[in-house]
Amino acid sequence: MQQYDLENIRGIVLLSHSGAGKTSLAEAALFTSGAITRLGRVEDGSTTSDYDPDEIKRQISLNLTILPCQWQKNKINLIDIPGYPDFVGEVKAAMRVSDGAVIVLCAASGVEVGSEQAWGFCEAADLPRLIFVNKMDRENADFYRTFDELKARFGSKCLPLQLPIGAQSSFQGVVDLVTMKGYIGEKEAEIPSSLQGQVDSFREKLVEAAAEIDDRLIEKYLDGKELTQQEISDGLRQATLSGKIVPVLVGSAVRNIGVGLFLDAVCNYLPSPKEGKVAVAGKAIEISQTEPLAALVFKTSADPYVGKLTYFRVYHGAIASNSQVWNATRSEGERIGQLFTLRGKNQEPVSEVKAGDIGAVAKLSLTGTGDTLSSRDKPLKIDAIKFPEPIFNQAVHPKTKADLDKLGAALSRLSEEDPTLRVSRNADTGETILSGLGETHLEAAAEKMVRKFGVSVKLDTPKVPYKETITVPAKAEYKHKKQTGGHGQYGHVLLKLEPLSRDSGTEFGGKIVGGAIPRNYIPAVEKGVNEALREGILARYPVVDIKTTVYDGSFHPVDSSEICFKIAGAGALKQGLSQGQPILLEPIMNIKVTVPEDFTGDIIGDLNTRRARVQGMNPEDGTNVIEAQVPLAEVLRYAIDLRSITQGRGSYTIAPSHYEEVPTNIAQKIIAQRQAEKS
Repeated sequence: MQQYDLENIRGIVLLSHSGAGKTSLAEAALFTSGAITRLGRVEDGSTTSDYDPDEIKRQISLNLTILPCQWQKNKINLIDIPGYPDFVGEVKAAMRVSDGAVIVLCAASGVEVGSEQAWGFCEAADLPRLIFVNKMDRENADFYRTFDELKARFGSKCLPLQLPIGAQSSFQGVVDLVTMKGYIGEKEAEIPSSLQGQVDSFREKLVEAAAEIDDRLIEKYLDGKELTQQEISDGLRQATLSGKIVPVLVGSAVRNIGVGLFLDAVCNYLPSPKEGKVAVAGKAIEISQTEPLAALVFKTSADPYVGKLTYFRVYHGAIASNSQVWNATRSEGERIGQLFTLRGKNQEPVSEVKAGDIGAVAKLSLTGTGDTLSSRDKPLKIDAIKFPEPIFNQAVHPKTKADLDKLGAALSRLSEEDPTLRVSRNADTGETILSGLGETHLEAAAEKMVRKFGVSVKLDTPKVPYKETITVPAKAEYKHKKQTGGHGQYGHVLLKLEPLSRDSGTEFGGKIVGGAIPRNYIPAVEKGVNEALREGILARYPVVDIKTTVYDGSFHPVDSSEICFKIAGAGALKQGLSQGQPILLEPIMNIKVTVPEDFTGDIIGDLNTRRARVQGMNPEDGTNVIEAQVPLAEVLRYAIDLRSITQGRGSYTIAPSHYEEVPTNIAQKIIAQRQAEKS
């Protein structure tokens, strides 16, 4: 593929609700531009972008895919991303390296939750965008109803650039309101007379919007003079780039209708990198092919054939194959091998990748997602991508001994590949925890572990790390005494137990008077106490918030030893716990739930059923942020429940707060269940 100047490149992310047809539109664009010779189908698993076996099985996109094509002497880097909310990390990465966006809607389903989120992402990133109303051939497809929904949700800045000829089974083409030409399929045709009234009305609004961006054009328009096609097109481009209008296109990707006009619109109305900026230390600076190298790594993937594959976008200068670069994020040198441009899974070797363009390289040793590759002489560190924090946890259990041996390495490579996955170990429960953005996200990660690393795992709801403590002071005595011929065993300990304030941990002290226990045996008593604290007497959970003091005892000059006093210390603690009115403690979490106002009552009601204490509510950008404290046991699968209650419009963050006593009725169930497990 030839090299392009900044003004001849378009980096475009395709956004939509899951199932609106992004992948089919990208496939049709590749076919129409001649990048591929056969039109693949999602249902057949034959599309260029959804090549991953998991994507073919589920028939949804799980990963971002780079799909370059050439059109009107421009190179368009289409980025197809998942529409399913569990994979929003891929969306964030793709948007970061795009100059413009296309929001794809289904003409039958209209504006859906994912469409609203896509619009919100574009607003937050200040990305110029087009809207493509897809699936006009579908049953119940209605362009005008969808357009009314667009205006109601996003305002009057949404303006049709095209109108459909027919709908559903009779859909056959589109009318271009700029050129005032009809197209049946991709061939030019007369505008149907039945559409003339709508065509004139919508064109008038389009011309007015184009004129308003330029004083010279508005003067000409108000004087009643006709604007030329070029003037309209230039005005629309300026208005789109400034965000004053969002052009609305129409077509059917599966039937390849309107796709050529879609590619025209991408080239004509969306920005090139020359008009884009890159964030460095919080400031936006221009993209340039003449400055020293600066490239942002936005994705890392484990390829079964070439190993680790690193995706990057160049913002300054150029990066060459078989060269040395400087990793400005880690302050280390990195050896670059053969560079590629990617189209789905296909890799085409290239000698260099210039600013504005996207490339990939295999087998980098230290570079990860978010790093900047630059020149050593003039290092430039591009601001890293902000990925969402994982909120849904599952415990990972290897299925066999062989899986256990490979589990750590597989999880490490998996989290390197996907920054929205986290791996941790819960010291209290002994479980390995995999955290992500939802159930489907973690299921897909488990399938990837089998396919890429040969590790089979089972995912379970994590155990809650309950703790135990006492509520009143207690004293206890334990004498360990055995006589078995020769040396016997003797250790005698008196302990005092006192409850501490919550989240204080444990303390140990010795107040032995008159050498009742020799000083050298006190550490053995402490060791026995600490080991016994690992399992309480209610449900064998760790004991916390307790101060233990050894204040008396006795010893035998021959039969006493460290092990005897260790056993005596543990025994005395167990007795003391039973006398200290023990209770069960559970972790309490701070939770912030962000929901549209319509769902606020439902969410507060649901939180109350989860034993939550709602602490406040703040309005924020048309939503409400509900702050509460809730037991961890009640929100282990909250990501799934929140999505269900709010139809996918809610989000939340969660963080540990403190431990609190479990209500008696619930504690009894936990203790009974735990005893059944242990037995």
